[in-house]
Amino acid sequence: MLHTHNRQRRVLRTSLTLIAGLGLTVAVTGCGAADTGKSGSAGSTDSLTLTVPSWVGAEANVAVAKYVLETELDYKVNTKQMGEVIAWDALSKGTIDAVLEDWGHPKQEAQYVDKQKTVVSGGDLGVTGHIGWFVPKYWADANPEVTTYKGLNKYAAQLKTSESGGKGQLLEGSPDYVTFDDAIIGNLDLDLKTVYAGSEAAQITQIQQNYKAKKPFLTYWWTPQWLNAQVDLVEVKLPEYKEGCDADPKKVACAYPNTPLQKWLNADFAKDGGKAAAFLKNFKWTADDQNEVAKMITQDKLSADEAAKKWVTANPDAVKGWLA
Repeated sequence: MLHTHNRQRRVLRTSLTLIAGLGLTVAVTGCGAADTGKSGSAGSTDSLTLTVPSWVGAEANVAVAKYVLETELDYKVNTKQMGEVIAWDALSKGTIDAVLEDWGHPKQEAQYVDKQKTVVSGGDLGVTGHIGWFVPKYWADANPEVTTYKGLNKYAAQLKTSESGGKGQLLEGSPDYVTFDDAIIGNLDLDLKTVYAGSEAAQITQIQQNYKAKKPFLTYWWTPQWLNAQVDLVEVKLPEYKEGCDADPKKVACAYPNTPLQKWLNADFAKDGGKAAAFLKNFKWTADDQNEVAKMITQDKLSADEAAKKWVTANPDAVKGWLA
């Protein structure tokens, strides 16, 4: 995830290799639509392929869209897990038909949307994402200075771990996420080191363990995220984000922006994808909706399909609007 956020930015919100662990079945297709009619190639009239990023909020989008497409519109939906930048390349080539949650990839937008015109906008997802650095409220209450980057060095010793090389640890998720944290640390002269948990799931586990033990910790984190309803985190104030402050990845010394999350479609699919393309353009929900499905998958241990079915059954009016 910016998990770029102007993704930057995520991908917050890539690929968190968490998907397999969360029980999402990933169908990898090897033939073209002309061969079987079910490969999910762009432009196929009876099948399509969606990419599944590696964070559970994005998995929730795909799960619900897939369920409605298959049960209401009789499409075959294939899914492929891949990183954020790779997904843009695949989207341009037509290997996948849609990305349902993008946190902002200006370079790819310039190349594929503006120049090659192989990718087109699918509209807003309806969710605004934000990445930042967060500390637990119990630590912030005891040490108010840690709520601003200027106070972190004073407390860096409390954040040291066996992996942080004598510096304070900034806990990260997947190494596939596009972040500016190393640049921010260096440019603000902070006594910190990024340490990667390996995936969203592993990062969540560490946050939960630290939180339960009331340990000090600093983590790269984002909203929306279902875990935020269970742990009380406070964002660390970084220098204010201003347009263009993240233009040079090596010089970033500012906060992450608020990012309205976007959908993108392969241009051929957008033109010839029929009801499926129309549905994906209409697909829009709230952060609360996304968190509800994500929680079902992670905490309630439902499969992605089961979680999607439960949410769709409980929200017929929303689905009706998407199908209009």
